[in-house]
Amino acid sequence: MTADKKKALGKGLSALLNDSVNVLPAEKPAARTAVSETGGLGSVNEIRVAEIEVNPFQPRTDFDQQALQELADSIKLQGLIQPITVRRLSVGKYQLISGERRLRASKLAGLVSVPAYVRTANDQQMLEMALIENIQRENLNAIEVALSFQRMIEECNLKQDELGERVSKNRSTVTNYLRLLKLPPAIQASIRDGVISMGHAKALITIEDPDKQLFLHRQIIDEGLSVRKVEELARLIQKSGLKKPQAKNQQMPFQVQKIQDDLASKFSTNVKLKIGNGGKGSIEIPFLSEDDLNRILEMLDW
Repeated sequence: MTADKKKALGKGLSALLNDSVNVLPAEKPAARTAVSETGGLGSVNEIRVAEIEVNPFQPRTDFDQQALQELADSIKLQGLIQPITVRRLSVGKYQLISGERRLRASKLAGLVSVPAYVRTANDQQMLEMALIENIQRENLNAIEVALSFQRMIEECNLKQDELGERVSKNRSTVTNYLRLLKLPPAIQASIRDGVISMGHAKALITIEDPDKQLFLHRQIIDEGLSVRKVEELARLIQKSGLKKPQAKNQQMPFQVQKIQDDLASKFSTNVKLKIGNGGKGSIEIPFLSEDDLNRILEMLDW
């Protein structure tokens, strides 16, 4: 494999692809190179955009429109420099493995065809390749990385150390990302949106009680606390003899869990929603101080 190709694909992805064939120079965008049933795999081919369907395993659904437009403007001037990767489904029909952002920008730029590596891959390989490429993005937030790690473990049947090898990260790093998914939804949303940092999140994880996590999370936002200050407060909270959260009852229906998570995010506290068989139930909104109660009452226009 050439040095240029390794740079384009990334260490983890290129290793997974295990490409041992030569890469031919990409043709001009206006050209159309047919991929035969017996040849063309591994080479760069011009594939019509209309013949490429999106990857159903793509873990990322949120694309920055301004950044896409900037990439589209660059493609108009320079062309698509880094090929996308597809697998051939049948003659004249391909499925995207990686490069959805580049494909979207190419469509915005008005390209009729794009350069693409053509691979053969089963569904698990498709998922692994899409997730690995996604994880290697520089602008990926920590929650997106954590969700991608979780999917690779659950859907690709990987252990944490195996996952670490795939994405060139040590096991402790993988574990730290996965632990983020145990935080309350409101805190996960703040990590996702860049309101709090990964350092803040690591400190919050050390607190066992989700109500205390949410209370300190609110302090971080309201007071602009530094990571070091949050670490100090988290240690004090842990030393104060907090009770461990009670074990959850049987699994909630998805719709009920979604409502409870949305309420928890709205009020920044560990809201509990209970619905009985007859449709009756209750909503419990805990607070940790008089100031916290006043904050919740203001949100309720009380």
